[in-house]
Amino acid sequence: MSLTRFTLRQIEAFACVAEMHSFGAAAQRLGMTPQAVSQLVAELENILAFRLFDRTTRRVILSSAGRDFLPSAETILRHVRAAESAADDVRNQAAGVVRVGAPLVLASTALPAAITLYNSLRPKVVIRVRDLPVDSLVDAVAAGDVDIAIGPDRAVPASVKQQAVFNSLWVLWCSRSHPLAKKRRLRWSDLRGTPLVAAGRDHEHNVTQMRLSTPEGERVTPIDVVDNISTALGIAAQGVSATLCPAYVGALAQAYGLISRRVTHPEVLRKVCLYSSTVRDPSPGVSGFADFLAPWLLEWSRSLDRESPPLGEEDSRR
Repeated sequence: MSLTRFTLRQIEAFACVAEMHSFGAAAQRLGMTPQAVSQLVAELENILAFRLFDRTTRRVILSSAGRDFLPSAETILRHVRAAESAADDVRNQAAGVVRVGAPLVLASTALPAAITLYNSLRPKVVIRVRDLPVDSLVDAVAAGDVDIAIGPDRAVPASVKQQAVFNSLWVLWCSRSHPLAKKRRLRWSDLRGTPLVAAGRDHEHNVTQMRLSTPEGERVTPIDVVDNISTALGIAAQGVSATLCPAYVGALAQAYGLISRRVTHPEVLRKVCLYSSTVRDPSPGVSGFADFLAPWLLEWSRSLDRESPPLGEEDSRR
């Protein structure tokens, strides 16, 4: 027997008549005529090749075969209703799986807080975080390895859309015992001769660009390049060297006891963007989280500025 011969309407009519013990009462609940309900049950009986009800002039009762079949029919209906509910959740952005790529700092500080809040609003949405190198973020979106990514400004192919979310100043992070910690603000010329550690090739590239944008006599060059920002911050915490990172790294840098010093003439901004695919339609769950994440990150970056003393002025409050 082919299962495709069953219809949900037939199963629903059978289960309703079995509950109500009446074709008329079942028809009223289903919004149908008694004749239409009787026809659906008759069609189901023909498919099953056994009677489902014993009919009398006063009531309709399940046959022996009908009693045996009823639990399976009710199971079908429960699964269908669960599927309908799941479809409603997906359609209303209340369920689904969202894969988000981000570099270490954002993946370990901003995203967990954003996910916690979003899940309090949409508890059925599962959000998985992939911490990726900055250079891999756009490629991961283009390849479909992640649904969206958040990270520094990068060149994008036609298959990836870029949305600017917030800007953050590049600043010097150093220990309180570092010689430059005594200055409230720095010029690039102050960094000459200062050992600097860059975190990853992305930071090395940005430090190089900063160096090229300053007068030749004020240019700086990293003495070392490490893979992870946490390593650069850990080295800087020992007071021997310092590192240049965006101000939003403060969410992690302060755990190492580091302080920030603004570097001026010129000041350099880091743009943080949200990346998504232009060739794959996002699921409602992905769209819902992306719509939530962009303004949330902007407010998160502003909250860091509000909660921290002005860059370079930490010691004035001590």
